[in-house]
Amino acid sequence: MAAVPLLVDVDTGIDDSLALLYLLAGPEAELVAITCTAGNVPARQVATNNLAWLELCSHPPVEVALGAEVPIVQALKTTEETHGPQGIGYAELPAPTRSISERHAAQVWIEEARRRPGELTGLVTGPLTNLALAVTLEPDLPHLLRRVVLMGGAFNHPGNTAPTTEWNIAVDPEAAKIVFDRFAVAANRPIVCGLDVTERIAMTPEHLRRLAEAAGSTPVELLRPDDGDDDRSRASNVVIKQVSDAVRFYLQFHRDSGRGFIAHMHDPFAAAVALDPTIAVLRPATVDVELAGTLTRGQTVADWDGLWGRQPNADVVVDAAPADFLDAFIERVGALARRVG
Repeated sequence: MAAVPLLVDVDTGIDDSLALLYLLAGPEAELVAITCTAGNVPARQVATNNLAWLELCSHPPVEVALGAEVPIVQALKTTEETHGPQGIGYAELPAPTRSISERHAAQVWIEEARRRPGELTGLVTGPLTNLALAVTLEPDLPHLLRRVVLMGGAFNHPGNTAPTTEWNIAVDPEAAKIVFDRFAVAANRPIVCGLDVTERIAMTPEHLRRLAEAAGSTPVELLRPDDGDDDRSRASNVVIKQVSDAVRFYLQFHRDSGRGFIAHMHDPFAAAVALDPTIAVLRPATVDVELAGTLTRGQTVADWDGLWGRQPNADVVVDAAPADFLDAFIERVGALARRVG
């Protein structure tokens, strides 16, 4: 299988971090560039996190470009309560020695797509601000990219930010609407991984235990709901230690919000779909974003049956095999961690 050249746009984030590790783990992904937007944490912290993960994994240099630091219209809101003060939970990554690119994220999207027309897949696991800016500056971008995979939205499922809204869309609804409107002309419709499926993909302490075993890390730890907030991993493997401490925070967030001692793997699943869309069941729809609703601003609305009289502009993921994905995640990231040591 030939490597998939990827432009990855993130707001790193615990699950964005795990998505990045999933991509770094195998030759199927060619990381052309990583672009950073504000979302889970401010954009400059996002860039620092990406550089730090790349160095921790001893990965060859990849351009990391800073993008939008605020949404297009509304004020920025971040979610450190979900992802920790630096966006990586309790993990403490060494400060990176590599530098942020001199190019702006929107510039990276445009210039790389022009350089390799029809080749690049865009993967966005955060707010859509950078992609919206890029497609506004370069209206041909939907034709220049091979495909776009988005993590965002909630359709026949409750929201995780407001009753009907998902976080990535809620941070910058105007950007999301621009992307769905402009990419309606794309030869390959954007693939949208919404909460309908990603909230079924739940990592548990048992998955972390299996990941440590796959990496050959010792001792093999089992995180527990009653562990103290000061507990930290003692894993011998540097990747497993950082992943365990990051995910511990995420597990505790889900526990404290009444969702169980689990961690939803929104972004790693979207990364897997970017590499192989056949792992997901897709359904075409016309997707739009509510901007004016007093209670529903940021809601993604899907017209499944053509009631608006508009052509579908997205392929929405409606089903997948969560256990198979989590098995693949353990295998891939476990092998990466074993190589790093």
